Parts: sequence; C-alpha cells; structure tokens
Amino acid sequence: MAYLLRSRYPDRWVRFHSLPGSKRYPDNEDEYGTVLDRHYTVLDQLGAGPLVLVITTEWTDTEELTPQRWPRRAEVAPRAHHWRTFVEDPEDPEYRTFHQLYVEALQWTPQCIDGLLRAVADDELANVMVAPLDLHWLYHPYDGGADVVLPAREQRDELKHRYRDWLSDHPSGL
Repeated sequence: MAYLLRSRYPDRWVRFHSLPGSKRYPDNEDEYGTVLDRHYTVLDQLGAGPLVLVITTEWTDTEELTPQRWPRRAEVAPRAHHWRTFVEDPEDPEYRTFHQLYVEALQWTPQCIDGLLRAVADDELANVMVAPLDLHWLYHPYDGGADVVLPAREQRDELKHRYRDWLSDHPSGL
C-alpha cells in the first residue's frame, strides 16, 4: 500500500508536486509535459536504471484475480505478472478488499513509463511504485505528484533542497 510509505518512513520521505501551484490534474499537453518532466527528473536523480521494478495494484472483492476495477492497469503494464495478494481490513468481512500486486522489471529508457505516469496523473491508476531491483529507494507517483522514500535522511534532505520549488507549502509536506 504505497500511500502508507510516508507514515512508515517519515524521516526518509518527501513529496513532490507534479504541477506548479500544487495543481492536481493536468489540463493540456503542456501540463502533461511538466508532469512527465518532473517525474523523470526525480527518477533520474535517484539513479533509475538500467532496470527498474514497476509495481501496480488491482483491487478485487475476492482472492480471485478478476474482475478488476482498474482496467487501465493491464493496458499500461501489459507484461506485469501477479506477484502476491494481501487483504485490507481482514477483521471486517463486509469491507474486505483484496490487493492484487503485479510486478514487472523494465529496461529503463527515456519515456519508458509515460503511459503509466499519464494514467496515474489522470487518476486512472493508483498505488503504483517504481524502484530499483535492490529496493534502496521507492518512488510512488500519485495523481498530483510523487512520494519518495530514500535510504537515509541526508539523501532525502538533499533531494528536497534540490527540488524545493516542487514541495507543498503545507507544514506536513502534503
């Protein structure tokens, strides 16, 4: 559950907004360009490549892999294979949700995850993570920006300072 990273690793977490003024959704191709540029700038700074893991999530009402609620996931990550299933809120059967995690290793190239990032920016896909094979950093794009978890606070602070114009004005960093 990628969105929990900020509470699990607060001393190594930073959030960047993908559009100026903390605008959440792009309205035109210029804004999509800004969104993609910011994502790739941070990912390149993290040292993405030569291979990255891309983890996508699907939600189902049972342990079965279908029916899926996010048909866009299979379109933007067609080679991803089912990795594992975990249950959210297992004590309450009425609200039980099964998280189906899919993973694929991608050769890192410019624009290799454009479709994925555009789907996330349009809220057509959620709970995505990108990471190197050794998982020493985690990148969680969401509709509005990205959460990053780094191996150490000092690395987080350096990245935060470098892209300080992309940070939220909110005291919590959200």
